[in-house]
Amino acid sequence: MLNYIMRRILGMIPTLIFISFISFIIIQLPPGDFMTSLQADIAASGGGQDSRTLEALRQRYGMDKPIVVQYWRWVSGFPKGDFGYSMEWNAPVRSLIAGRVGFTILISGLALILMWVVAIPIAIYSANHQYSLADNIFTFLGFIGLSIPDFLLALIYIVVISLFFGGSPTGLYSSLSMEDSPWNIAKILDLLNHLWAPVFILAMAGTAELIRIMRSSMLDVLGQQFIVTARAKGLKEKIVQSKYAVRMAINPMISVLGMQIPKLISSSIIVGVVMSIPTIGPMFLRALTTQDMYLAGGMLMVMAIMLLIGNLLADITLLFIDPRIRYQ
Repeated sequence: MLNYIMRRILGMIPTLIFISFISFIIIQLPPGDFMTSLQADIAASGGGQDSRTLEALRQRYGMDKPIVVQYWRWVSGFPKGDFGYSMEWNAPVRSLIAGRVGFTILISGLALILMWVVAIPIAIYSANHQYSLADNIFTFLGFIGLSIPDFLLALIYIVVISLFFGGSPTGLYSSLSMEDSPWNIAKILDLLNHLWAPVFILAMAGTAELIRIMRSSMLDVLGQQFIVTARAKGLKEKIVQSKYAVRMAINPMISVLGMQIPKLISSSIIVGVVMSIPTIGPMFLRALTTQDMYLAGGMLMVMAIMLLIGNLLADITLLFIDPRIRYQ
């Protein structure tokens, strides 16, 4: 197993190199560069910028070099953890991402936990009560959850809170009295109290998807011969369900776990922009708008790394859950 993990980690290296190259090329495709966007912003505000100053800045950041040279200067710092320098923020990309990615992972992780805690019991109940009233209700709610995009649900939440409760649903995710206090149990509970809305919004579509996957898998497993044999031996229904049926039916859930992690990260970007959450979303959108190539590329690389790690963790978890699986 250790050899398999090492091969997977080594296999990530060429994948990340390919992703970095494609990402860098795509970011460079729009006409102009960061200096062009900067000049447009200055002109829109009624100011002006000397062309010699802009040219000097291009030379300083290596933007006058061929794209291959710019790409090499960027990726050559990856082994040292250097993702480049943000031109707009005038700060290292690594520090900017570190300040936002933690909050993004927190929200996405809580949403993932909520999805599994809610989806598995509902799916098990629906599979054991197929076509009942509760099963039909859960199926209907699942279709609604899948059909409503995350950003639309966030907009609905903002409108409802603003119009009917007179509150401010965006931008504030801690009590004013807790902003400057050190981290303790009270501050953590206060943070969780303010995070329930974005976590629920992120988890809604994923929960509906997991319910359908788990329900379908449970129905398939419950009809197999070994379940009938277990019941015929007189085993209690709880043992049949937990030890045999659920253990086999949960395999597809673990398989899609690797895809759920990057999906939550990407959804948190959109929800973060709509709800003004301090995730990587607003900063990533701004980096794309201003063509801050190193910052945008660094964030894309972080999301790619999360995707690869998520798939690796899902495969390892599946190995422990199902002893029939062996990776060569």
